[in-house]
Amino acid sequence: GILEKIRLCLIKKLLPDLEDRRKYHEKFASSTSFHGVHNIVHTQSKARRALWLLVVAGCLAIVVWQICSRFIYYFSWPTTTTVVVQYVEKVKFPAVTFCNLNRFQAHAVSNMKVIFLIWNIVSAIVQKFAMEDKYSQELNDFLLGNQNFSIKDFTRKNGFYLNSSTLLECDFFGKPCYPQDFEHVFTEYGNCFTFNHNDLSARRVSLSGRGLHLLFDVQQDKFTDEPTLGYTDAGITFVIHPPQELPRFDGLGLLTPVGMHAQVAIRQLKSIIQEYPWGECKPDIKLQYHKIYSTNGCLLECKARYIQDWCGCLPFILPGNGTECDLLKFYKCVYPAVYDIEIKGLCTVGKHNSTCPTPCEETDYPTTVTYSNFGGEKAMKYFSTKLKKSSEYIRQNLVRIEIKYHDLSYKITQQQKALTISELLADVGGQLGLFCGASMITIIELLEYIFTNFCWMCIFLLLKAPEMPQWNNPSQNQPTHKEKKRGIQEC
Repeated sequence: GILEKIRLCLIKKLLPDLEDRRKYHEKFASSTSFHGVHNIVHTQSKARRALWLLVVAGCLAIVVWQICSRFIYYFSWPTTTTVVVQYVEKVKFPAVTFCNLNRFQAHAVSNMKVIFLIWNIVSAIVQKFAMEDKYSQELNDFLLGNQNFSIKDFTRKNGFYLNSSTLLECDFFGKPCYPQDFEHVFTEYGNCFTFNHNDLSARRVSLSGRGLHLLFDVQQDKFTDEPTLGYTDAGITFVIHPPQELPRFDGLGLLTPVGMHAQVAIRQLKSIIQEYPWGECKPDIKLQYHKIYSTNGCLLECKARYIQDWCGCLPFILPGNGTECDLLKFYKCVYPAVYDIEIKGLCTVGKHNSTCPTPCEETDYPTTVTYSNFGGEKAMKYFSTKLKKSSEYIRQNLVRIEIKYHDLSYKITQQQKALTISELLADVGGQLGLFCGASMITIIELLEYIFTNFCWMCIFLLLKAPEMPQWNNPSQNQPTHKEKKRGIQEC
């Protein structure tokens, strides 16, 4: 009885008769804003009706093709690159880290070759180094006999130092600077010193062609290199980097040999990368021991985590808070661990799915370097009198470096989305309007029409469905449970 009542309700209220449905279809064809449909319905000529049907079908096919192509293009995540040059009255000066190519003082220890080998093992964390087997026995003997030896303390005490005897002149934009204005930092070159470290004083220049002027004395007679291990040069190496980032040499530092005057013209280049999937950066990634994210800083922190987990200590050249590794752990654990990290690719850079992806915003300083011999004849006499040094000593030890902006501007290279959501919707709407005269209202009309016909179809199928068998009513011809039980008892 309930099923019959539902059927009657569907027939009377929800399912219109054939004539009402036909009128609904005609009304939709006449009133819809989808152009061309009413011409198909109301045209009496069969040829004209067929022609309009072909026109509407063709335009609809073109619309579908164009919309699909725009969606395919959008999901290929296309980008464009814009370059903007911005001129300013004042521009921030970058940080500059200076290192002596000769790392250690000659009088520090008798066997300098072992010290260089130890430092190579330490600096292999940031710069690859392969030690030859012929030095392994000599190194083992030194490590066993000097277990309390600290390469960190030795380097800080007996490495390159910066004072009034090594920094003879310092001038920044017309004002004198001193060794106290430089911050000590460990790199693969040992003791290095950074000017404008962490941008504490926010040094700026307001005139191109003026910047940082330095005169170094490398003191070759006090510092030594090791030709057998590849250390054959004398001079100053330096790298220009943002103040809040660590210096990265990796063979990319600028070299100025002794007896030379280097003039360095820099430009500021800012790169803005889109986040994934348009670009490769991850805007939410943060570093634990660095204020701003950089690929180099992330790579160092990644290596520090693995080494601390494997060796139970932390190399002093890496960022972090942990127990400092002694020489034996450097040689037996840290050095092989770095090799495993490189081979297994545990700390990768570049791509979005890598350990250290590209930063979303990065500042670089492209440089142009020109060289000239330091000092003419009169200059040699002047410096010989002033420094009380011979001309030969000046030629073999002094290095002059000038770093200045090429012009007061910075260039912004920005990666942008080639097609945004609003532009995609505009393209889709333009194709619909051009070929079909359709809009968002038209799409809603079509969806309403399709939904109404779908409901009618469901009701029609429901009414035509066979009646459900009444499983709960026992058949008259079959004995009931009680009758079966009574028969069993009688038997």
